[in-house]
Amino acid sequence: MNNILTHKIDNQRRLCIQKDLKELNLWLYTLEQFNNKLDCFSVLEKQLIQSASVSNSIKVLRRKNVLIMGTFCKYSQDLKNEFEYGQTEYNDVRAKWHEKKREEYKQLLQECTAFEMHIYKVLMRYKLK
Repeated sequence: MNNILTHKIDNQRRLCIQKDLKELNLWLYTLEQFNNKLDCFSVLEKQLIQSASVSNSIKVLRRKNVLIMGTFCKYSQDLKNEFEYGQTEYNDVRAKWHEKKREEYKQLLQECTAFEMHIYKVLMRYKLK
């Protein structure tokens, strides 16, 4: 009986970690796509906008994006190790840690969206001749 309970708890732990990994992979994909957008915005800034403040904003956002992607990659590796070899129960502490990572992601996503809107507003000022 105890062995069955232990097996169910381990399956539940693995399921929760898998869920976190899938969500994390989505975050990483989204941040990678935003990094590609920053490349495009950088070209637009150099060729059309030519604003030092926009250029600096691109650099700041790229730096934040890369740093958070790095921490998320480390977190992903930790989750994979825990999935394969760990024995730690999936409890409130682990759930709160993942929620903290989710908040970091949401904060960066809000900054990225605000920056995109700023770029689009700047571009709307230009008229075709």
